[in-house]
Amino acid sequence: MNDAPLVAIVGRPNVGKSTLYNRLVGGRPALVHDTPGLTRDRRYGTCDYFGRELRVVDTGGLDPEAEADVVGAGIHRQAWRAIDEADIVLLVVDATAGITPLDAEIARMLRTTGKPILLAANKVDGPKRDPMVGDLYTLGLGEVYAVSAAHGRGVDQMLEALCAKLPERAAGGGEAEEGDDIFDALDAAIDGEDEGDQEGGEDGDEEGEDDDDAEADAVAVADHDDAHDHDDAHDHDGEDEAPERRRMPGERDADAPLRVAFLGKPNAGKSSLTNRLAGEERSLVHHVPGTTTDPVDTPFEMGGRQYVLVDTAGIRRKARVEEEIEKISVSMALGQVQRADVVVLVIDASLGPSEQDARLAGAIEEAGKGIVIALNKSDLIRGATAEKELRQQVQDTFHFLDWAPVTMLSAARGDGTDRLMDLVARVAIEHRRRVATAELNRFFAQVVEVTPPPLHHGRAIRIHYITQGGVRPPTFLLWANQPGGVAPSYRRYLINQLRKRYGFRGTPLRVVVKQKSGDRHKEAPPPKKRKPVKQKVARLPKAKAKRR
Repeated sequence: MNDAPLVAIVGRPNVGKSTLYNRLVGGRPALVHDTPGLTRDRRYGTCDYFGRELRVVDTGGLDPEAEADVVGAGIHRQAWRAIDEADIVLLVVDATAGITPLDAEIARMLRTTGKPILLAANKVDGPKRDPMVGDLYTLGLGEVYAVSAAHGRGVDQMLEALCAKLPERAAGGGEAEEGDDIFDALDAAIDGEDEGDQEGGEDGDEEGEDDDDAEADAVAVADHDDAHDHDDAHDHDGEDEAPERRRMPGERDADAPLRVAFLGKPNAGKSSLTNRLAGEERSLVHHVPGTTTDPVDTPFEMGGRQYVLVDTAGIRRKARVEEEIEKISVSMALGQVQRADVVVLVIDASLGPSEQDARLAGAIEEAGKGIVIALNKSDLIRGATAEKELRQQVQDTFHFLDWAPVTMLSAARGDGTDRLMDLVARVAIEHRRRVATAELNRFFAQVVEVTPPPLHHGRAIRIHYITQGGVRPPTFLLWANQPGGVAPSYRRYLINQLRKRYGFRGTPLRVVVKQKSGDRHKEAPPPKKRKPVKQKVARLPKAKAKRR
């Protein structure tokens, strides 16, 4: 777990907290719009300030009047949980609006927490707005730092003051204490050498030189031993897995956290599933569709494996998406598919699968991501007949994904969530699975012998060999004399044969046909159509008219 100090960005709605969060962590991970109350969940990120790592959490706007609403109460719970976790609180106010009664109330509530508070006056875009900061000192929170989150003005000075104001426990950390111990040991060693030089005289100098040589030799031997141990550990790991090999395209470290994105229509239960797995209210849940607006990452551990659960906004049909906020939310949700390793398509079992679910499944397959179909709210399905009909609907709707695993669960009761994560782990293994080239070619020779590729322009297609060129998804390269002659139907046939032999459950496959270099039987260009030759017809000269 990251032990970097946590900074909570808080304030009333629409003062620029998400914009400042994006400025600190880089990019645009948080949804930004002029509409107040858009941020509802906690969103965590990291900020590096000249080698100093900080964790930053973006929160929703604090408004006691909106707390009477169910959604407003949930936003308040999320924000105060972030404040309780934080080492320092960054209060953001709108300098152009001056001090509002809500700003004064939030400042009063924050002072009762006893945590260090830094006051940032946002939207100070130029020197002409600097005088607006003067009135903010009446909040009684000390120095006011004028910043412009949109343009980056004054952010460095704010971060410098923030790092200086961190508590000693959060500012020091274990690394600093370890570094102090090292420097203390070096100082003690130097003092000991100086005392030995003063007492020993010339003999002492010789002994000191010997001691220095011995110490240098010891350090060199220790470094050599450390490097030797590292090499031995690396060799031992290689013996357990496989000989050292070239990293495939799409391959990454096996111990990296597995990103699992929950995708689906609005009100399918994605946030409830995230909260059930995380064991806390990580995402705001409400019966009104569209409660989640931007993606929320949640670190999660199960069975010794690290995960990152990504809750996304619900995606409706494109014709129904009209508001700009929803368009941005849908775009960010689809962007999480590209970043994920495995995507869980969450479907409301009480409504059954729809055409929109099929479109989302097609987008996941096209992106080359592992997929698990989760039928949520299965506790509403009564009787074996209804369950059988539901599974038949799933089979008919996702006929192009007959290789994707399907599971039934209930996020509200927790039924089937363990089975879901077990399927996710298995699909992740299949998604990065490798098959040796020799084994592939032995299998492929049998496949081609039984069903050779059809002729192309009256010529036989010679397939030389096959190899795996990448993972995530598994991609196979086919070398042939006529790449254009291998029809898509034959590629689908090869993919089906690969699935029958090696499984690859839950992951799409790719087959790419390439031209073998130096092949004498290269693909000949199609014959050019000869233009018909127009025959010239001999015409008799016209007779001249006689003059009268």
